[in-house]
Amino acid sequence: MTEPQGITYASAGVDTHAGDRAVELMKAAVSKTHGPEVLGGVGAFAGLFDASALKAYDRPLLASSTDGVGTKIVIARALGVHDTIGQDLVAMVVDDIVVCGAKPLVMTDYIACGKVVPERIADIVRGIAVGCEMAGVALVGGETAEHPGVMEPDDYDVAGAAIGVVEASALLGPDRVRSGDVVVAMASSGLHSNGYSLVRSVVAHAGWSLSTSVPELGRTVGEELLEPTRIYSQLCVDLAASVPGLRAFSHVTGGGLAANLARVLPKGLAASVARDAWDLPAVFSVVQAAGSVPWNDLESTLNMGVGMVAVVAPEDADALIAASAAAGVPAWVLGSVAADAGLPTGPDVVRGAKGVDGGTVVLSGAYRA
Repeated sequence: MTEPQGITYASAGVDTHAGDRAVELMKAAVSKTHGPEVLGGVGAFAGLFDASALKAYDRPLLASSTDGVGTKIVIARALGVHDTIGQDLVAMVVDDIVVCGAKPLVMTDYIACGKVVPERIADIVRGIAVGCEMAGVALVGGETAEHPGVMEPDDYDVAGAAIGVVEASALLGPDRVRSGDVVVAMASSGLHSNGYSLVRSVVAHAGWSLSTSVPELGRTVGEELLEPTRIYSQLCVDLAASVPGLRAFSHVTGGGLAANLARVLPKGLAASVARDAWDLPAVFSVVQAAGSVPWNDLESTLNMGVGMVAVVAPEDADALIAASAAAGVPAWVLGSVAADAGLPTGPDVVRGAKGVDGGTVVLSGAYRA
């Protein structure tokens, strides 16, 4: 007599063998991010990193950050392109860490999905590993979780966390900023990974598909929207070590240029930013026109072509701009820092942001198309 088949983990929707297969497919890419400081390789319960180098610090401060890539992941899923979203994830995490001058050391990732498709998971992690190589950070661990009944089979989301270190005496931030300092922009690679709910709404409003070619962009909508986020961490670490007058960095993510710059300014000081200091990349004017998006809403949502900002002493601004350009990242003067004139908060004046009772940013002029 044959016993009736009982319920198994696989019949409940979780395929542990597929998870094991995904790990095998990603192992080589992950291992490429490991230097001699990483112990144990791939598959341990916890990633191990030899922190002996921290003994050379007088007062090492650990910096940590965690993030995801927002609804940009919808574009990756729709196009079936899964090997670039990882670079976005790394950028969103490690570029927050370098703002204070910290060098990123280790990163971990988390992937939640409705169904483990080994090749897709491996593509995602390969992208994360490539991003970690670009950032000079070791990918020391991760988790893939299969959530049938919570997520549809083709759904997935990614998140990551990283830890870095900075010498306390070298900590960058508002305390270093002075009146007369120069504000320098470092170019973005496009939309990066913020504001995609707005952008996707504009695409739908315009009646475009991801395969629609837009002449102003010189490529399809999908290709433009999936452009990976620029990773600034190696460059910023180098600048922190080589530019004595560097005061602060600001990673331009959710909230836009003004709100994020205000976070790294001290109360009582204001940075003026001239909108006509750079040529606005086409994707931003295309989004604005296609959705009739108010300009102030656009610039408080998207990066407008500026992915990272440096505040630097005036005598070191040229050296910082030259070093950034030499690393392949165009940079230019945005404005300067002076005493806060006490202008009321409005669309062109941002005072403090994201819970930080910080400085003020004043936007002036109009963008160059």
